[in-house]
Amino acid sequence: MTVRTRFAPSPTGFIHLGNLRSALYPWAFARKMGGQFILRIEDTDQERSSQEAVDVIIEGMRWLGLDIDEGPFYQMQRMERYRTVIAQMLQEGLAYPCYMSEVELNALREAQMANKEKPRYNGLWRPEAGKTLPPIPADIQPVIRFKNPLSGSVVWDDAVKGRIEISNEELDDLVIARPDGTPTYNFCVVVDDLDMKITHVIRGDDHVNNTPRQINILKALGGIPPVYAHLPTVLNEQGEKMSKRNGAMSVRDYERGGYMPEAVLNYLARLGWSHGDAEVFTQEQFVAWFDLDHLGKSPAQHNPEKLLWLNHHYIQHADPVDLAQRVEPFAKQLGIEYHQGPDWVGVVKLLKDRANTLIEIAEGAQLFYQKNISHDAAQLATHLKPEVIPALQEFMQRFEASDGTQPAIAAAMKETLSQHGLKMPALAMPIRYALFATTQTPAIDAVMALMGKKETLARLQNCLKIG
Repeated sequence: MTVRTRFAPSPTGFIHLGNLRSALYPWAFARKMGGQFILRIEDTDQERSSQEAVDVIIEGMRWLGLDIDEGPFYQMQRMERYRTVIAQMLQEGLAYPCYMSEVELNALREAQMANKEKPRYNGLWRPEAGKTLPPIPADIQPVIRFKNPLSGSVVWDDAVKGRIEISNEELDDLVIARPDGTPTYNFCVVVDDLDMKITHVIRGDDHVNNTPRQINILKALGGIPPVYAHLPTVLNEQGEKMSKRNGAMSVRDYERGGYMPEAVLNYLARLGWSHGDAEVFTQEQFVAWFDLDHLGKSPAQHNPEKLLWLNHHYIQHADPVDLAQRVEPFAKQLGIEYHQGPDWVGVVKLLKDRANTLIEIAEGAQLFYQKNISHDAAQLATHLKPEVIPALQEFMQRFEASDGTQPAIAAAMKETLSQHGLKMPALAMPIRYALFATTQTPAIDAVMALMGKKETLARLQNCLKIG
């Protein structure tokens, strides 16, 4: 059997980390088993669905590296197929038209609740041997209902929740087509899974209640139910279900916020699955290790600090050339002309160990490319004290005579400090402020090596004139 999994989102404009986890696990399982991963867009809610939302879904998956083998398939483009199946079911007696009006149905539900009964359709229009149906009303367009089995149970071994059994007496005859002929969600899902030969359905546990109905329809159509794995909900920091309403960030927000897709994928993988104590792993390792047996049975809670920590880890260990390319879009947004000035890769390499996001690297890089530096006279006087000026001048001479490398600069500073009986901050702080009008910089010898002799000496000389 070839494993075939699917991700079937509704394109309603917002896709958060909890949604993407429902794409990550079926993708990983298909890759692990050498199968196929299908993208299906469930866009029957035409009022809320949009192509822009579809684009967000596809872009988010592409950003995480979740490639698809088939699709995207759109349910709205499969309407003829659904209607054909409904006609076939009517002909074979698997479904029937129901003329109960909305008013009658509401009255039935109210009476059942008043009697403390479970609200459900009473089978009034269900054809049975020897049963006389009511006269067909002239002013009612019927819905189409599935003839759910009246006895027995629906049983499946859920890969996450274990054995689940639902009595058919708990299920009424599901509406599979509305009065205008539009097929309903649960019906479309079954036909899609059947046609696309889906073997494993890995999805959120908010679909558990749909599963017994879908299994019954699938069996009626001659299909074999797939393996189901219903994932526990992802909760936000407050313990509520993750949603836009509860402050969840969209996947685009993370991309725009300077997060590495590798970090987000690693984080998502651990948000409901584990492999021993492994916290940090590559996409390749994740696929090699992934299985359904180690999916979590309890709700996972979103931890922004953990995600930020992982992002910092991936930035720290990234290849400087690759990282520099990733930071470029953020540098452009800040107006940094990184092609003019210090070596861009060198600057990124210098900044990456202290950064949590790509944006933080870009913000730190601004210091190296600013054209006009404005020094505060009082601050300059504080750092450029008279007793420090001779040491600074001597250091500038040693620096100019050196080869300009970081070790040579460090040696020049050490010799100057020793000559004048000073400690490192006495010289480093004035140099930092002279170069950037701030004392918050990476290691000053590394900074000067990147800036180069000409620019470094020009800035220092300028400050000596001002001071």
